[in-house]
Amino acid sequence: MRLIFVYNATSGKHNAVLDSLRKIANPTNYDCSLCTLTYGVFSEKKTWKRFRKRFDLEMEFLHKDEFLKQFRSKWLPKYTFSVVLSEKNNELQLFISSEELTTFEDVSELIETIKLRAGQY
Repeated sequence: MRLIFVYNATSGKHNAVLDSLRKIANPTNYDCSLCTLTYGVFSEKKTWKRFRKRFDLEMEFLHKDEFLKQFRSKWLPKYTFSVVLSEKNNELQLFISSEELTTFEDVSELIETIKLRAGQY
């Protein structure tokens, strides 16, 4: 099994700068909950980076435009981004919904949820 993290953001350096400015200017209305949990304004949070490097599970990180390009299919369910999906036997399943991601107060809740659910496989 691998986890696919899809950010509600568009790829590219220019977009990354704009996202950082949005986080600073209006953090309560920033619309990428996964970005908010795993990244500060300019860099990846240390707790998250340490977890993803040590956790024994394949992880892929995509922006929404990269995900839609890579997994383009008329049979693919419509996902609301940010989202975490699991891929097993070439099938995608919802692992953590965008709605649930918005309920996490900090990255430790995300990490604990991943550990708990990954242990079920």
